[in-house]
Amino acid sequence: MVVGVLDALFPRSCAGCRAGPWPFCPNCLSRLRPIEPPWCERCGTPTDEPQSRCDDCAPPSLTTVRSAFVYDGPARRAVLRLKFSGWRDVAPALADAIAGAGAIPDVDVVTWVPLARARRAERGFDQARALAVALARRLERPARRQLRRPVSTTPQARRSGAERRMAMHGVFRASCPAPPRVLLVDDVLTTGATMAAAADVLREAGAVEVHAVTAARSIARRRPALRGPGRTA
Repeated sequence: MVVGVLDALFPRSCAGCRAGPWPFCPNCLSRLRPIEPPWCERCGTPTDEPQSRCDDCAPPSLTTVRSAFVYDGPARRAVLRLKFSGWRDVAPALADAIAGAGAIPDVDVVTWVPLARARRAERGFDQARALAVALARRLERPARRQLRRPVSTTPQARRSGAERRMAMHGVFRASCPAPPRVLLVDDVLTTGATMAAAADVLREAGAVEVHAVTAARSIARRRPALRGPGRTA
């Protein structure tokens, strides 16, 4: 009721362009690039033909990986608005997209890749937690903090995969014992180094399966189907 009244008084605008209707206007919706099969069945990397594993497969600590969109265009702008501009309402919209990005395995708990305390204070909230909480509601599973991040890392955008993996070593600690099946949530997947480091700690804390999901992922080598506009549902 309150949300409906607020929407009437202060209509939310498109998360992609800020001009059209919420959550994505028709123009931005047509430009989203959903990640769909054929892909690597394990890590969700787009492939020309279905594969059980691929040459760029995720580290062994991650059981499966899925992402909703290619990280560009309206999807990238939506993630950045959630991450840096405090558009918390973007989280449920992206969580719905994540839930539709291939079948998510049944899990015991939904958790997230946490920000360091200083970064969280700077932004005012943790965008990965917002995504995880929204997705947990969608999946009807508990959302719980399983990890903490006592070590703050410098921005990783310009680092190679090997450099990222080295930088992420020892960054995370377990907050509590982990159940057997965990769904790990983050906003963007680039090299997978951060997710893998978090998954390593979850496994050390007791997890047998760590399934990772993100709102978007960077795709360096796109198959032809990903170069055109995304399909609308």
